[in-house]
Amino acid sequence: MLFRLPSFGGAIMASVIAGIALLFAPGAQAGLFNPQSFKLDNGMDVVVISDHRAPVVMHMVWYRVGSADEPAGKSGIAHFLEHLMFKGTKDIPPGEFSKIVARNGGRDNAFTSLDYTGYFQMVARDRLELVMRMEADRMTNLTLRDEDVIPELQVVLEERSSRTDNDPGSLLSEHTTAAQFMAHPYGIPVIGWRHEIEKLNTEDALAFYREHYAPGNAVLVVAGDVTAEQLKPLAEKYYGAIPASPVKPRIRPQEPPQLAERRVVLKDPRVRQPSWNRSYLAPSRSAGAKEHAIPLQVLADILGGGSTSRLYRQLVVSKKIAAGAGAYYSGVSLDRTRFHVYGSPAPGVDVGRIEQAMDDVLADVVKNGVTQEEVTRSVNGMLAGAIYARDSLRTAARVFGAALTSGLTIEEIEAWPDRVAEVTVEQVNAAARHVLNRKRSVTGILLPESKS
Repeated sequence: MLFRLPSFGGAIMASVIAGIALLFAPGAQAGLFNPQSFKLDNGMDVVVISDHRAPVVMHMVWYRVGSADEPAGKSGIAHFLEHLMFKGTKDIPPGEFSKIVARNGGRDNAFTSLDYTGYFQMVARDRLELVMRMEADRMTNLTLRDEDVIPELQVVLEERSSRTDNDPGSLLSEHTTAAQFMAHPYGIPVIGWRHEIEKLNTEDALAFYREHYAPGNAVLVVAGDVTAEQLKPLAEKYYGAIPASPVKPRIRPQEPPQLAERRVVLKDPRVRQPSWNRSYLAPSRSAGAKEHAIPLQVLADILGGGSTSRLYRQLVVSKKIAAGAGAYYSGVSLDRTRFHVYGSPAPGVDVGRIEQAMDDVLADVVKNGVTQEEVTRSVNGMLAGAIYARDSLRTAARVFGAALTSGLTIEEIEAWPDRVAEVTVEQVNAAARHVLNRKRSVTGILLPESKS
């Protein structure tokens, strides 16, 4: 699978952003998770989020390496290695890892993103030591054979075919992303370019594994029926026994200033519903004008966060020219990211009308700003969302893992609700003026191929 848990591309990436935003943007009131943390002698970071309502734990190992850290010409190797991590060690035969977890009543999976790769198991509390031993084993003892690697490469290529090459919407997303990032590796799809995937081999995977899979480059996050005092001896026994190894700094090519807007139009006979979208180069919480990151999440909610948002009310309810419209943004990114707006025309409506109406709404926000009522409503909704987020062990673990591998700290994660509550109208308006600049945008249009 491409990422066994959402990790890239189009609607899938949107679902990932929504999942992370559930804890970050939908504010987590101060002290909501109260995590405990410690560091092993070999450099591995450990975070424990205790929740004793059920005898269950979510065990996750996150590596600070994603597709944006791949060597030139080897796109897709991070995701390919994620697949190969299930091919066994000298103690666990190929394909047995997930079977062992299942026989013990658990579930496991993995995912690859731009900034991180993660592996998880949801198991009963009394099976925690088992999965810790297994995960620590494959951190350092992965065994790869050509007879296992070559067939898995075909699985990845088929995944690329089914999820991207055979989906015009995903193809458009891939092309608009590449147009946005001309220098930064965020412009390369997580699954990789087909012509480069086809050339990947066993040695490529092992080289990437040896360089990046090390305790000093990993974060262990455990959420559920366990305390830090109970977990620490197990973490030291299994992960702490792995020798430390050097970890290279994450140095990536950076995007030059974008001075002209870009447009991508994809026509395909398989398209039944035209669509329009635009992305703006934007700061994240870790890069660029970071002071705008949290206000941008409030702005995204005001513009496109449901049926009361400006875009939905204007394009769908009032003008009745769109079947749907919205906006989304995630500030959880190691480098600069994107702010998105999108819309799909109602039957018989030209895409050009959607673009003009969208431009009118965005221009009004830049010129006249948002209101105090809109900011208050969005902030209150974001903070209220955290009440439900704490009920999910997976969500809590994913939020901390994604943030810590993307340049944030535990303190910044825990301070999120206070930062959201402090957002002002002036800050949201300043963020809108900073980001909603057509010169730093890419517009994507998906159209059916004409019969001629």
